[in-house]
Amino acid sequence: MQKKIFILDTNVLIHNPLALFSFAEHRVVIPIVVIEEIDQFKKGVDEKSRNARQIGRYLDTLRTQGSLQDGVKTQHGGYIQITVNTEVTEAASKLFFLDRNDNLIIGTALYFKEKYPKSVVTLVSKDANVRIKADCVGLHAENYETDTVKFDEYYTGWTTLNIDDEALKQLLKIGYIPNSFGKFFPNESLRIEDPANPGKHISGRYNGAHNMIYLLKQYKGQEVYGITARNFEQELAFDLLLDDDIKLVTLSGKAGTGKTLLAIAAGLQKVVEETKYSRLVISRPIFPMGKDLGYLPGSKADKFNPWMQPIYDNMEIILSAHDDQSSGGGKPKKKASLIDFLDYGFLELEPLTYIRGRSLPNQFIIIDEAQNLTPHEMKTIITRAGENTKIVLTGDPYQIDIPYLDATSNGLSIAVEKLKVEPLCAHMTLETGERSALADMAAKYFS
Repeated sequence: MQKKIFILDTNVLIHNPLALFSFAEHRVVIPIVVIEEIDQFKKGVDEKSRNARQIGRYLDTLRTQGSLQDGVKTQHGGYIQITVNTEVTEAASKLFFLDRNDNLIIGTALYFKEKYPKSVVTLVSKDANVRIKADCVGLHAENYETDTVKFDEYYTGWTTLNIDDEALKQLLKIGYIPNSFGKFFPNESLRIEDPANPGKHISGRYNGAHNMIYLLKQYKGQEVYGITARNFEQELAFDLLLDDDIKLVTLSGKAGTGKTLLAIAAGLQKVVEETKYSRLVISRPIFPMGKDLGYLPGSKADKFNPWMQPIYDNMEIILSAHDDQSSGGGKPKKKASLIDFLDYGFLELEPLTYIRGRSLPNQFIIIDEAQNLTPHEMKTIITRAGENTKIVLTGDPYQIDIPYLDATSNGLSIAVEKLKVEPLCAHMTLETGERSALADMAAKYFS
């Protein structure tokens, strides 16, 4: 028997079917009750059901290579085993109600710990309560953290740069200077401090392809479809959103910082005003906060409308601001509406449910509330991008509505961390609330 034995909970496999093969040369044990739980999920059409069916296919392939009950050897020298053992230790039988699946899984782990005392037995679960109960009976338990980030080191997308007066003068004169100040990520934004005026700064961005530092090129304080940046972070965000060479922009931040508003304004600017893209596609995960309202009657659009209300709110603000701008403060000849944009084909509001299998070329795509996506769902969305498509992901990693996802393991956080080294990608964290003084106060005290 291997030195390390990992007992997998159902939620680990549902979260990522490839977890089966993530433990190298060690032994992976799956209690039979886990297979029974997975079987209950396989008939749906959502991500959970697809993962359940994928697990079945993986195990069925392994079954042809040997006995799963004894353990099938993997390419890395480990073993994958399904145990049908129903025995439990005396401690487990006294402590647990063994008609509960979680307790049966813990009982199986305790059995292997007692049977193989020379091996390190670990229960792997994404359920904190299961890990707590396992710890209470002396069993080592861990979260499945293959795809996680260190949130105290979360990439903000910008850094402060101190330069001397001569370098600053050159930067202001010609708009760029060679980088000799250290290492930066591609497209990392810079807050360049003015040595002659403490407290004042100049906004810039690092270009990794040329190893140069540039002043902002795309955003210089102008209105973007009626919207103007209100703070330093929004200036940097607009510059990234308006740059056609950057194909993926991630915006994270607390409620009221303007993530969605900036993204939609930039999308409308690029689609309607500049015609750089053929359509603005906006989508968001369908998951309720609090109690679900249940099934909704009507067409797909009727069902989707309640989930898209935040988008409608932002569109109303932007269209109103744009009308005021275009009329010069007077009465506009015709006020544009959301229906007009939908009818003309400039705008598409699409549930994420239907995005799998699509190919989306020449489009500006915004995925709102992206923190409620798993890393696998995030991969599915990004791989939909066709030629000349830009994707913007917005969300707050602290507002997670999906079970077993948290600030460090959700798709948005993983995308920010893994893609920060890519020249096609850029990130900005927005921290200053601009919705209202009341909203900013709530975000501060109820975090």
